[in-house]
This record gives sequence, C-alpha cells and structure tokens, in this order.
Amino acid sequence: MIDEKPLLSVLHGRKTAIPPLWLMRQAGRYLPEYREIRAKASSFLEFCYSPAAAEATLQPVRRFGFDAAILFSDILVIPDALGQRVSFESGEGPRLEPLETPDDFSRLSGTVDLGRLAPVFETIDRVKGALPSQCAFIGFCGAPWTVASYMVAGQGTSDQAPARLFAYRHPEAFAGLIDRLAEASISYLLGQIDAGVEVVQIFDSWAGVLPVHEFENWVFSPVRKIVSRIKAERPGTPVIAFVRGAGTHLTQLVESLGADAYGLDTAADPLWAVRETAGRAALQGNLDPLALLAGGAALDREAAAILRAFEGHPHIFNLGHGILPQTPIAHVERLVALVRQHGS
Repeated sequence: MIDEKPLLSVLHGRKTAIPPLWLMRQAGRYLPEYREIRAKASSFLEFCYSPAAAEATLQPVRRFGFDAAILFSDILVIPDALGQRVSFESGEGPRLEPLETPDDFSRLSGTVDLGRLAPVFETIDRVKGALPSQCAFIGFCGAPWTVASYMVAGQGTSDQAPARLFAYRHPEAFAGLIDRLAEASISYLLGQIDAGVEVVQIFDSWAGVLPVHEFENWVFSPVRKIVSRIKAERPGTPVIAFVRGAGTHLTQLVESLGADAYGLDTAADPLWAVRETAGRAALQGNLDPLALLAGGAALDREAAAILRAFEGHPHIFNLGHGILPQTPIAHVERLVALVRQHGS
C-alpha cells in the first residue's frame, strides 16, 4: 500500500523524485462543481454534516489527480460537538456563542459528543472506497489553541487578542479548556482513523501570534499530547503537524513533537527548514497561495524554487496556507503539471 501511494511513502521517510501533491482547502469555492452542490445546502455546518461532503472531498481529486484527498469538514465541528452554538454567516465567517468568563465553560459538555460527529465518519466511509489506488486519504482537526481562539472570541479575529487576554487573566480555566479540546481532538481523530482515513493533519493556524512561554503552554504541549496518543493508540497512522507561524520553533517541534511531517507556512524559508530538520521528518509546503493566484511566470518561478529547495529531502508539495477562492482552475492545472514534470 505504501509503495502504491506516494504520500504514504514520503510520510514513511522515503525520498521521491516527484513529490506527492495536494493543496490545503483543495475542496472549496474555487471549484465550480463545489459551488453548485454548496448552493443546495441551507447552511455551511449542515453541508459539512451532509452526504454532499463526500462529493466535495472527491471533486478536486477527480479534476486534478492529486495524491491525497482531505476530508471535507471544518475545525469548528469540535465546539459544536461540545455543545457550543456554532453557525456560519455568509461572507462573514463563523459565529459562536462566545466564552467570555470561566463560568461560561459550564455550557460545554465534559466530553465530545461523537454521535454528533457521526455524519463526518459516514463521509469518510463513503469516500474511502471511491478514491484512486494511488490517492491517500487525510483526516484532520484544528489544534486546541486555534479552536479555543474561536470559542472564546465567538468569531475569527486578526490577532486572537480575546483568547490571549483570557489566557492571561484566567490561566487555570484556559488550561482546562485546552485540555478538554485536546481530549476531544484525540477522540475525533481516532474516530476518523477507524472510519478509514490513512493520515491525519493537525491545523494550528494561529500559533504564530503567541510569545515563547505561551507557545509552549497552548501550542506545543497540547499538540504533543495529541500526537503521542494517536501514535500510541493507532501506531500505523502518520501524523502531519501544520503549525502556522512556528518560525524558529520548528526545530523544537521536530525534535520533540513526534509527528511524521511538518507543514511549512508561506513565510518559512525552505532551505533553512531542510537544514534544521536534517532528514528527521518529512516537510510539507510551502508555495504562497498568492503565487498560485498570480499564475504565469511568478507561479513557474516560485514552484521551481520550492522543488529545488526540497530535492533530496522527503517532501510533500503543498501551499503555505489554503488555496484562495478566486484562484483560476488553469493555474492549479499548471501547478500540477510543473510538479509532475519535475525530475523528468
């Protein structure tokens, strides 16, 4: 199976002449076929829990022949399954009932309601048998810090100040929330693995806003706990950690986190990352989504630079963050051709 699937091969430490390719947010609004099925759902959360989520997962694989499908869902299904009210406002993003004081935590369940998440596991079951033989299946969750930042603020913010301030004022209560989210994430990922995903990725999209000590408390420690438990309870499942904004923390992450691969954000220097990791883990990334949006000579140049930087190192070609909704289909097709032609 590993030999058949390039992504799994790299996650097991093998170097490939042509890196496996998938894109964060590869299922989404830039695809006309996605927009067509999304328009039939009354809300985004309903869409995530519907059979249409399986179709959304498969669409980019059919169109582009990516080496992995990633489960179509959202990181905020965890707060939903903990009893927090979650909705998505058109054009404005997620809205949650904010957790403004420690007393507000009493509104949350002590453990995650896996029954509420059953439609996600059903999506996995629908998708796994429909994938091409060379295509791996990735499940995911949001990391506790990133999910907590939405839960406290009640929405996305530019600097996660509400969650950061809450953590300073109420460190014990916030630590309890982080621990609850870590346990919920472990249960959720184990459920995804048992349903049929072959790889899991942990997204910590807002780690880069934290000072060193807070990074240790709210990013490194809970993500390490999740990785450790997944490795202990499902030892054959590779884990990718995408800690956006990790910067020089990457060295510590690779030394101590225990993941099989580390996603690099757009700002990370690939050559530095290769030197720092010295073959101890695969690296994933890190084309600027704006370069993909720009297309033309800029796309060719940036993609070639990344391919050169990772030569001789286990590498998964991806973006440094999610694909932008306005990205032309032709630019994605061009990127796929550039990566597939590499080394030929």
